Amino acid sequence: MIAADIIRARFRLDYSDFSLDVDLEVPGRGVTALYGASGSGKTTLLRAVAGLTRISGGFLEVNGQVWQDDTRGIFLPVHRRPLGYVFQEASLFAHLTVRRNVEYGLKRMPPSFRTVSMGRAIELLGIGHLLERMPAALSGGERQRVGIARALATSPGILLMDEPLAALDARRKEEILPYLERLHEELNIPVFYVSHSLDEVARLADHLVLFEQGCILASGTLVEMLARLDLPMRLGEDAGVVLATTVIGHDRQWHLSRLNFAGGDLWVRDSSTVLQQPMRIRILARDVSIALSPAADSSILNVLPVVVTGLADDAHPALILAQLDAGGVPLLARLSRRSAAALELRVGMNVWAQIKAIALIG
Repeated sequence: MIAADIIRARFRLDYSDFSLDVDLEVPGRGVTALYGASGSGKTTLLRAVAGLTRISGGFLEVNGQVWQDDTRGIFLPVHRRPLGYVFQEASLFAHLTVRRNVEYGLKRMPPSFRTVSMGRAIELLGIGHLLERMPAALSGGERQRVGIARALATSPGILLMDEPLAALDARRKEEILPYLERLHEELNIPVFYVSHSLDEVARLADHLVLFEQGCILASGTLVEMLARLDLPMRLGEDAGVVLATTVIGHDRQWHLSRLNFAGGDLWVRDSSTVLQQPMRIRILARDVSIALSPAADSSILNVLPVVVTGLADDAHPALILAQLDAGGVPLLARLSRRSAAALELRVGMNVWAQIKAIALIG
């Protein structure tokens, strides 16, 4: 990562009932998820980055461009910051068609500086058939896709997304997530993505910043952060890891796909992806069991040789979390203390991780 591909932010803010204390350096590419409970400071930081909230004494540098440095009297107002902002609600202009809403985003950027054309924004969000509709005739997911297209039409140097799926039901979220994944894959625009949904973070993020009570508890790559045993986010039913895999085969008879990663091969429910296509999957700790030897007479299709690299208390006193190494890739397993004692589980031990194919989340 060269020096220009970095976002640096330093902000300190004290209210009577809330304080923000942030000193952050994250990659200037990909999706950085700002994750934490409501009221932990995620949106406040986003508003400071946008210039909507001016925090005295702050500093902000986005890929080599200083947007705020109060020690030098630098503060770019919102209209001079090349950014797109997507809120929980799309906030479309009710009196304008979808086409004219997206065109409105173009006005912020002179033609010679545009990096995302209107046609490209429309195509990426799949809204070409909606262009002549009025916002009132759109579903919640469609409105949000139009709002994202409008933000992209500004050709932003950074895209700020403040819980863009929070106002949608589960069905609409599933409708829009593939479009967000496509933006991630096809556009070289850094994204700050605010969320308290670990499902969304696992599907979209490259880098993860964990907030707690206005402070940054930890920051790192998504893979590294999800596998850590010393963070509060490991607790609960969502504990698990994300793997980057490649599709290497399909078993049409049994409707399964075979994936490869550094730790071995995995069978998952049939995927429509083509061979050699990258695929991100999520493995929850509750879906991983441990055995001392590979069982030949088991219904579990995925059995990987691993090394135990860590053991930690879980939320319930009957449970523990085991951190495992599969060819240099971390996994987590949740098991009972009784099982761990029966296996005499300890750090450095060679064991086998068993993962149900039907449990893997693509």
